Amino acid sequence: GLVIDGRALEHVLHDSLQNIFLELTEKCRAVVCCRATPLQKSVLVRLVRNKLKAMTLAVGDGANDVSMIQVADTGVGILGQEGMQAVMASDFAVTQFRHLRKLLLVHGHWCYTRLTNMVLYFFYKNVAYVNLLFWYQFFCGFSGTSMTDYWILILFNLLFTSVPPIIYGVLDKDVSSEILLQLPQLYMISQ
Repeated sequence: GLVIDGRALEHVLHDSLQNIFLELTEKCRAVVCCRATPLQKSVLVRLVRNKLKAMTLAVGDGANDVSMIQVADTGVGILGQEGMQAVMASDFAVTQFRHLRKLLLVHGHWCYTRLTNMVLYFFYKNVAYVNLLFWYQFFCGFSGTSMTDYWILILFNLLFTSVPPIIYGVLDKDVSSEILLQLPQLYMISQ
């Protein structure tokens, strides 16, 4: 791992040393920046996100972490003694840092699988409806007449767009949380 101080980080963030710093960070398993200013934190996250084309996650617990959380692709606020600013600016909130593992490995995996299956479901729903319209045009001589009333189309979209995703989102868990915590490799497979 690499530990870098806020004063050293100020020199690293200049254009001449950015590429060397990024090469070094790619070779490390973890990079910890201590005593950094809020501006340095956000610039560092933006640098990693833009130059390395990496998806970034920022975790913070206070007002000084808000800019870093907002710049990152995903922000996690820890509800703590420093106030609610980080939680209000974040995408997700946890009460303690130790809950971050479950948030990423369990809920992250379930979110990936649910989203991919829901995208496939919406393609299926739309293909089914468009095929119905396509075949109807053969029987009406391609006159452009409407096959269904407007309220039936609204009811179709309401039933097939709201109810199944809610049921699927609440009930679908392809792997139990215990197994996901024991085998972190399953998170990479879901991506």
